[in-house]
This record gives sequence, structure tokens and C-alpha cells, in this order.
Amino acid sequence: MPRRRQPDSARLDALVAQTQRARTERAQGYREQALQRLPWVCGRCGRSFTRANVHELTVHHRDHNHDHNPPDGSNWELLCLYCHDDEHRRAVEARGTDADGTGSATGTHKGLAGLAELLGRKP
Repeated sequence: MPRRRQPDSARLDALVAQTQRARTERAQGYREQALQRLPWVCGRCGRSFTRANVHELTVHHRDHNHDHNPPDGSNWELLCLYCHDDEHRRAVEARGTDADGTGSATGTHKGLAGLAELLGRKP
């Protein structure tokens, strides 16, 4: 059985740092554009934001593709942190998968299972 070669930690660290920089630059680019174009109001709950709390306002990609950033901003929607998390939770549940794309995100617990039977019984 061939022995696996351990990755060069310095090279791996450089790759991770480069990936994080690219992600931050990409996010800052469309975030800044969205904050300039759109009113600072959550598109779902209507909460207003100021400079003091604008960090709680996120850019949601309507088609869930973070690389689809048309210049007119038509794929963006500003959502507060809570509504943004809820939007992604709903999308995961609609797909029927976990966040990592495996398994099932649908619930299996049936809290009221057997209730009809219990109500049908006479003491």
C-alpha cells in the first residue's frame, strides 16, 4: 500500500490565506455596491439600519449563487442576520438535505403521533 505524502504545511497555510483573501475581497465588493444601491432596510422584516448597526445587514443572493453578481444588483437583497439565516434554513429544508448537501434535513420526530388513538380511547 503506497504511503500518503503529508502536505507541506507552509504551502497549505498560504493556500488557505489566499482563499480567505479572495473570499473577503469578493464579499466586500458586492456588499459595498449593495449598501450603496439599496436602502438599509431588511427586505423581509423591514427593520431599518444605521451606520451604528449596518454590520448586522447582510447581502443575500436571491439565486443562492455568490458568484452571480450582475452590475445592476438584481440578484441581491439586503436582509438582517436573522432573516438571512432563516432564508438559508428554508432553502436547505426545501432541498431536503443538510447544509453540507448530505442526508436529510427534514424532521423525523412526530410529536403528535398516536394522538388520535389516545383521544379515541374512553377511560
